[in-house]
Amino acid sequence: IAGFSNNYWELRRCRPKLKKLRKLLMENPYEGPDSHKDDTLTFSKYTTEDLFSLIQASEGEILHQLQVLDACKIEGYWRILEFDYQMKLLNHVTQLIDSESWSLSKVPLCTCLEELGSLEPIEMIEHILLSYGRKYTDEGEVYFEMREDKICRAIAQMLLQNAVKFNLSEFQEVWQQSVPEGMTTRLDQLTGLALVDKTSRPETIFLLKVEDLPEDNQERFNSLFSIREKWTEVDITPYIQDLCAEKQTVGALLTKYARSSMQNGVKVYNSRRPIS
Repeated sequence: IAGFSNNYWELRRCRPKLKKLRKLLMENPYEGPDSHKDDTLTFSKYTTEDLFSLIQASEGEILHQLQVLDACKIEGYWRILEFDYQMKLLNHVTQLIDSESWSLSKVPLCTCLEELGSLEPIEMIEHILLSYGRKYTDEGEVYFEMREDKICRAIAQMLLQNAVKFNLSEFQEVWQQSVPEGMTTRLDQLTGLALVDKTSRPETIFLLKVEDLPEDNQERFNSLFSIREKWTEVDITPYIQDLCAEKQTVGALLTKYARSSMQNGVKVYNSRRPIS
């Protein structure tokens, strides 16, 4: 025996670092064929292989996250559609559905491409249908069932993104009026997107997207406690759930990074450390 070692490395599965993926793609969101931004591009564009080498996650996790982000390939590069352009495409589709009196559960792909192809590239029309609908085939024809929750959520984001805070009851009224006929808005559609302040009078709502928060656990909690001093578990869960490692619970995270107390008979959580 030449020698032996008392130390060894053990591989442990860790949470994939996927926020970087969105960050890279959001450097250069696609604004549509009429935008000249791509002509004067200073940011990089990324192929599948580029992303595999840059993101700390498995290939399967990266490809799945690209689907979650509604990314699409344009000229061989992965792109995220700029939000206003997404909404423009979605508006074309929902207006066509309304004018043709189609069921929201049976939107024909072929007719959409024929009717809207003169307004936008057919690849973009199909992509927005894939992003906001469920594709299926009936008697050889391709249809989409539009996803109510996702469409309502996107329209809420559009309404909230230009306001610091919105009177909750006024927002709910405007929101319901803004969604396609036949769809019903509910506050639970905004989980991880917007936060209701029930302590203000009148109650308000404001945009708070989980994807905009830091990926590091402590930084995430610092950020949340700087926004609101005390959180209920129901309110904070959508903003920390993605931090949970395998087999870890939200409760375990809260125990580690927050201190609990009772307020008017309700358990609330505040920071374990001073927030500057």
